[in-house]
Amino acid sequence: MEPIVVVAVIAGLILLLLLVGAPLKPIRFLGQGLIKVVIGAVFLFFLNALGNQAGVHVPINIITASVSGFLGIPGVAALAAIDYWVM
Repeated sequence: MEPIVVVAVIAGLILLLLLVGAPLKPIRFLGQGLIKVVIGAVFLFFLNALGNQAGVHVPINIITASVSGFLGIPGVAALAAIDYWVM
């Protein structure tokens, strides 16, 4: 699938949720969790971009993005420490 199509579909879904709203709590809960996972992936991207000089590289997958998204900066630091000590 083309990246532009994926971004357009995600933007359309976000716009639809903003217009219609998510009255059901489970849908809202899943949406908030998905947003946290995306924010965690962005945290990991910046960690990899800035930590490249120090030799820190944490792979961006659903598990690491979830850990860094739900735990925030301490989760990113923990993943970096685990990567540093294991590798």
